[in-house]
Amino acid sequence: MTDRAAGERHIGVPERRARLALRQRVAAAARAASPEEVARSLVALHGTDPATVYLAVGARLADPARTVEETGRALYSDGTLVRMHGMRHTVFVFPTELTAVVHASTGRTVATRERAALLRDMAKAGAPDAAWLKEVEDAALAALTRRGQATAAELAVDEPRLREQFVYAAGKGHEGVHTVSARLLRVLGVEGKVVRGRPLGSWTSSQFRWAVAPAHPELDPAGAQASLLGRWLAVCGPATEADLTWWTGWRVTEVRRALAAIGARRVSVDEGPAYVADGDDEPVAGPAEPWAALLPSLDPAVMSRRERDWYLAPGLRSLLVDRSGNVGPTVWWDGRVVGGWAQRPDGEIVWRLLETGGMGREARAAIEAEVGRLHGWVGTTRVTPRFRTPLEKELSA
Repeated sequence: MTDRAAGERHIGVPERRARLALRQRVAAAARAASPEEVARSLVALHGTDPATVYLAVGARLADPARTVEETGRALYSDGTLVRMHGMRHTVFVFPTELTAVVHASTGRTVATRERAALLRDMAKAGAPDAAWLKEVEDAALAALTRRGQATAAELAVDEPRLREQFVYAAGKGHEGVHTVSARLLRVLGVEGKVVRGRPLGSWTSSQFRWAVAPAHPELDPAGAQASLLGRWLAVCGPATEADLTWWTGWRVTEVRRALAAIGARRVSVDEGPAYVADGDDEPVAGPAEPWAALLPSLDPAVMSRRERDWYLAPGLRSLLVDRSGNVGPTVWWDGRVVGGWAQRPDGEIVWRLLETGGMGREARAAIEAEVGRLHGWVGTTRVTPRFRTPLEKELSA
């Protein structure tokens, strides 16, 4: 551990686990009343896999019986939650009031890079120029406004040029053919002009419609970065600089500027220096009772930090993490990952402990109760994670 500065408070693993349990609403005592309350507490729900959003919400609701209906309402009827590109060019679900903050803090830089890459690839392939692309873009957005929500194929009925194709990376090992619609809609997504709409199938479907993004003001990027980091640190602090640069995808200079702007307090953790929000360096007591949880693949509790040894032992990662670093479905006991779970083709939820230290009959009973709780609202709906891990594949077979 790095030496602490004089007077600097050390926040140990037990308190870090207590903060995670309460602030990320995974302990039973901290569960929420609505999907909106969950999303505001977490700042962002990982949305690359559509099912993750519902499973992460359901794990945190006091009454999960209407998880599917209530999450769908928030996303697609009331519009209080929105699925859009955010940090690290990844799709997340945010409270709608955060869309302007996310776009200004992270989206603009990525959007500039993505549009330039699209124009460059089109030029190399001999495709039409930027003026032509702007015409197609304007026509596509007008069609989407008329329709409300639409798939890329439906938009191509109104604007046939969306179907045109160009060769990507000609002559290279990763050569491929892209349609204008696939690349353009992705660019419009990171530019904050369109967002993901209703899925074509059930809540587990990865096929979706597009919708025009909700209107939002254009914010100052530095102010937006300070706002986003302050919200996240209040949920996930203490966090190391490595955690902060990883989660945001920002340069270290941007992270440091935002930390200074919000008056973040420096503390220490076992890995070294870390930060909490201003006024958040007082001791935090954990839940009165030990707690169990079944969290989905890509859940915020396990994916929101780069340094995870204090809740996910390195020895478990070969079974619970894929080659790209995506964490699969996890079983938790009192602040740490102790195993994994999966769903079989008939809907049965199965689990396995990989770490049993300090666990007795009480822990196993609590985990079984969580299995029953999850099965109670998922039923026979088949959930297969988009990013599959060794243990999940084995258990689901």
